Amino acid sequence: MSTVTTRIAPSPTGQMHIGTVRSALFNYVWAKHNKGTFLIRIEDTDTERNRPEWTQMIWDDFEWCGLIPDKKYIQSEHAPRHRELLERLVQEGKAYVSHEPSKNDPNIEVAVIRLKNPGKTVVFNDLIHGEITFDTTELGDFVIARSMDDPLYHFAVVVDDADAHVSHVIRGEDILSSTPRQILIQEALGFSRPIYAHLPLILSADRKKLSKRHHVVSLADYRDEGILPEAMINYLALLGWNPGTDEEHFSLEQLIERFSFDGVQKSGAIFDRTKLLSVNQHWMRELSDDDFSKHLDVGLPISHKLPISHKIVVLLKERAKTFKEAQEMLLGELSCLFSEPTLDRNQLSIKKPKERPSMTKTALEGLLEPLKALPEGISAEAVKEAVMPLADAEEAVGKGGRGAVLWPLRYALSGQERSPDPFTLISILGTKEAISRIRKAIAILKK
Repeated sequence: MSTVTTRIAPSPTGQMHIGTVRSALFNYVWAKHNKGTFLIRIEDTDTERNRPEWTQMIWDDFEWCGLIPDKKYIQSEHAPRHRELLERLVQEGKAYVSHEPSKNDPNIEVAVIRLKNPGKTVVFNDLIHGEITFDTTELGDFVIARSMDDPLYHFAVVVDDADAHVSHVIRGEDILSSTPRQILIQEALGFSRPIYAHLPLILSADRKKLSKRHHVVSLADYRDEGILPEAMINYLALLGWNPGTDEEHFSLEQLIERFSFDGVQKSGAIFDRTKLLSVNQHWMRELSDDDFSKHLDVGLPISHKLPISHKIVVLLKERAKTFKEAQEMLLGELSCLFSEPTLDRNQLSIKKPKERPSMTKTALEGLLEPLKALPEGISAEAVKEAVMPLADAEEAVGKGGRGAVLWPLRYALSGQERSPDPFTLISILGTKEAISRIRKAIAILKK
């Protein structure tokens, strides 16, 4: 195979759509799989909608994903080349200037450039869809530029791809219908034809095209939610590509090694948020404690930017599926791990009408001696072995069931209705701190 060169060509008109990221990923892994070149070309010819900050965001987003280009291009820098080739087509009689009413105002005449359509049947092979045939007669002599200095997308992209020696055009299926026009332009200019691969669309659960009107579609939103780049790349690869096994977790390096178009499906790929979160949790669990804490610190208030113990990291890895969710847990149900809770006397007793505070006080007092015998740093499993016999003993709980011990114990430790189980809390807080909180709860019940 000759040198493989692929490209992604986003427009700086808004936040990066995950569909663009998926297309970039497939371009990147195919180029790297073949030891080729991956390009990023910013298509900034829409001067009314383009903004410099969006261009910078494109570079930042691809860097965050790890999709680092071998070369970068700005389309507007090629304007002289576009004009040169437009003039050549007109001079050669392959295109012509057409004076016609403006679409915006019929009273104004504009001079557009139209390609002379030979009216032929275009046949090309798509790596995903196989052989595709188009009758181009229905296209007529289509417009390729609004003026000599304002080429349309179809013309500019053909010129830029040819000049960059792009060998494979890998893009979304929604642009498949544009391919015949581009092939006719290529032939008029005498350019060789690249190999095409049109990726399946990303669809919502109702099998409609994923749109920002009804769904979260920007990469920035998922990044802000605490989705890891490894997880986003992993999940987007599975949107349309199947490795041929039951494997679900792939690093970017593994994707480069394993990817082939034989595994790309033709039908649309359903975006499954639940699956994305599952993949993200996998990659969160792969992080070291230090790396996990660094991700966790982003956006947290100073009061919670404390050294996070291994046990807290383990707890968060078990319960959280995004770093935003992990942060919410630290600020909410896990806040008791950073500061002593304020207790409500009425909440300490198990929620049964006949349960009296005195019984709850007795149950908590019965826990003190067993907990004193436990060392600091003990596991949650060992705490459970020490506490459960008391919870199971009817004489210790006044026939109130396990909850008559476990509920006030958990509340005394956390001060919240929702928190980790008391065994985990004692293991993380340490027996000394746990006993101190239990004693304060007993004192409240004596009032």
